[in-house]
Parts: sequence; structure tokens; C-alpha cells
Amino acid sequence: MVEAVKSQSAAEYEAVRGGGAGLFDLSARGRVEVSGAEAVTFLNGMLTNDVARLEEGAWMHAAFPNPQGRLLASVRVLRRGAAFLFDTEATTYPTILKHLERFTLAGDFRVRDLTAETVMLSVQGLRASEFVGAALGAEAAATERGRVTQAAFGEGQVAVIRATHTAEDGFDIFVGADDAPPLRQTLLDAGARPCGMDTLEVLRVEAGLPRYGVDASDANVVLEVVDEAEAVSYTKGCYAGQEIIARIHWRGHVAKRLAGVIFERDAEAPADARLRDCAEGREAGRITSNVFSPRLRRRVALALVKYDFLAPGTELKVFAGDAEVCAAHVADLPLVRGSWYAPSSGEGKSEQ
Repeated sequence: MVEAVKSQSAAEYEAVRGGGAGLFDLSARGRVEVSGAEAVTFLNGMLTNDVARLEEGAWMHAAFPNPQGRLLASVRVLRRGAAFLFDTEATTYPTILKHLERFTLAGDFRVRDLTAETVMLSVQGLRASEFVGAALGAEAAATERGRVTQAAFGEGQVAVIRATHTAEDGFDIFVGADDAPPLRQTLLDAGARPCGMDTLEVLRVEAGLPRYGVDASDANVVLEVVDEAEAVSYTKGCYAGQEIIARIHWRGHVAKRLAGVIFERDAEAPADARLRDCAEGREAGRITSNVFSPRLRRRVALALVKYDFLAPGTELKVFAGDAEVCAAHVADLPLVRGSWYAPSSGEGKSEQ
């Protein structure tokens, strides 16, 4: 049975990394719609990015900070007519829903939880556009980065965005719960391979994407774990935590930041293993996630690394308690780049 599971996981991984595409069900994430005449005003007082500049049919990354500039949640915001659709991780969904609902009595600001009545499917891999096109048409397959395409399916409409969870080409599809099973089958019939969360965990670590509660928490200042080029505006008005976030930005850098680490061999290490520099044994950071990378054929990790050690190639040692596990070095994210990855686009660097 164990060998069968390993074989299945290997096939799923290869579907995404090897030139095909995998189909993931990401419905456990939360989806919340916000509307109302005062939605932009209220949202811009809560978010790091500027929703006033978000055009109809577009989407963006953003973060919810607390007043101390620490991360409550990373989100994606889709503009659909007069409404905004928030997509966030399952771990942060209750926090965001509660955070938004606080303002429903303060003005024309309406919140609707769509999580139970919608499904989110994701197609990841080099042939993702081919399979999405077969299921939803050429316009959906041609969706540009940062845009939202509405496509007809079944009795309704689905929203399609081009987004990666793997540093490969990818599409996320927001569909009504009733239409989800036939859409899933259509994507499978087109050639997408069904993939599970264990496979996605390996792919996301290789892609350098933090997971809240594992790689990020409200102990982290937003800029430690969020790509500010994608998710933070320094020209909009005030919001909770802005002063601290702006001060760090203009000062030049955070004290630590999420980085990639490649082990020199396939050595097991606990998720909270510590990093030390090779020369003086100074504390350099801590591991937050680590997996075996089939593509790199060694263990790789995400880690919160102190600023002095962030340069790619910096040699470190991994420790579990007082025991040295192995040597390692800091590496650029993503650790594995798909053929679609384009650094200038911002895609492949973050997703929440």
C-alpha cells in the first residue's frame, strides 16, 4: 500500500512538473464577497493594497495586517462588477470573515460568505491552458495574468484567473457547487490528472509559497512573508499597520524574510530546525517547511532567514536541537521554476 501511494504521488508530481497538468480541488479555501457603496473606503482602511485602483475584471494580491503591521491573512481580491471577491487560505478564512463582518453595520458595506456554495478548482502545469480551453473555451484559456475571465458552463458562469501555486502555468476556476462535478469531469476528460494535497505541498514548497500557520503567522510583519511588489501599495491612504510597514520599507529591509534553503543531502529535519552560519555558528534562522524535491533530488525547505544571511549561496548548517543535521545553502525562490515562470511578472512568487 505504501508503495502504491508513493507511485501515485510520483505520477501526480510528474503530471505538473513533467509537461502535463494536474487538477487540484482547493475548495477548502474561503471565498467571501464584499459589496456596497462604501466597500472601497472600508476595504482600503484594512488592506495593504489599493482596491480603488482595481479595475473591473481584474484581481490582485493583498494582505490584512493588524495595527502592529503583522500578518493576519494573505488574500486575493477579484473585482466583479460592483463587488469584490476575497479568496484566502482555509486557516485564515474565519479571521477574514469576522474581520469584514465588523463593518456591516457601519455603512453601506455588505458581506456574503460564498464558501459553501462555490468550489475552487485549480489546473497547474504546462498544458493547463490546453485543458482549460477544452473545458471552457479559447477565451478562458487566453486569460491574462491579473485578469478575470467569465466563462459559461452548465447553467451558469464561472470566473477564471491565471494563477500559479506551483511556479508552473496555472488557472484557478471559481464555480458554483452544482456545476463543479461536471466541470471537474470535463477537465479530467480533457487530460488533467487528479492530484492531492500531499503533492501540492511538495510543489508549493518548491515554488516558495508560504502557508499560513506553517511559514507565516501573526508573529510576522507583513513584509517578512509577503511580496510587497505584488501586495503592498505605498501611494494609497492610511490603513491599519501602515506606519510600521512603510517605516520598514523606507528603512530598507526587514530583520528576517522567508527564503529558500537547499539541503546538501536528503537529511530529515523537524519543521522547526534551526539554521546557523558555518563560520561562527551564529543563529541564522529557522526552517518552517521542508520536503523532498523529486526534481532537485534532495530535501528543500522554506525558512525565515535573518537579513545578514539572505544572499543566495550563503552556506549554513541545519540543526535539530543541538544535533547538526547537514549542511545547506540559501537559494532564490522559487526553488524549482516551471517553463512558464517569468520573474518580471510577479507570478510564481506568491499566491494566497
